[in-house]
Amino acid sequence: MQNILEVKNLTVNFNNEKVIDNLSFNLKKGENLVVVGPNGAGKTVLLRTLIGMIPFEGEIKWEKDVKIGYVPQKILPEKNIPLSIEEFFNFKKIDSNQIVKALKSVGINDLSVLKKKIGVISSGQLQRILIAWSLIGNPEILLFDEPLSGIDIEGEETIYNLLSRIEKERDLTIILITHDLSVVYKFADSVLCLNKESICYGPPQEALTPERLSQLYGGEIKLYKHDHH
Repeated sequence: MQNILEVKNLTVNFNNEKVIDNLSFNLKKGENLVVVGPNGAGKTVLLRTLIGMIPFEGEIKWEKDVKIGYVPQKILPEKNIPLSIEEFFNFKKIDSNQIVKALKSVGINDLSVLKKKIGVISSGQLQRILIAWSLIGNPEILLFDEPLSGIDIEGEETIYNLLSRIEKERDLTIILITHDLSVVYKFADSVLCLNKESICYGPPQEALTPERLSQLYGGEIKLYKHDHH
């Protein structure tokens, strides 16, 4: 299976400080890569660099003409922001049929949500809206920056199931940042442990040893293994 992404010796500097240092990894088409690491480890910087938002040294090689969707770290719009969900989607300059299709693909069938202000919907519903937004244009790879943060446990499970379903239905490749190690075992073909440099990389069952996790997060880490589906 061919690589959809190849990263070689990636280095990102902010004010002469290395935020990402000499990072290399590959991602094959149809695989899921989960990125874990402590706060300030460079995870969000990595995603933004991959989509061309941040200057870098090294090499990032995407498959030719690949379409990329990106869901940023959770946004918290002001409750009084005068922007409806419909107006939000209209920034994409698409017709109403495409909007309806995107919403239904993330399990939103009540189209009255289109008239609601983006600042008043629940965090779980907002996350679905952002995922629907990222699916416009039928991307081949999706980048998610902590899509489960700020959502209650029941909502987390629902969003995770949604991602799993979308991945299978659309034959997607996914890069996902999370702090939840159980998601890694459920979802990942490969895991990248990042703390400015690569601490571990490979299949979760092989890469996530107690020693590597202790190195990644510091101190003693309790490791709970889950079946991979």
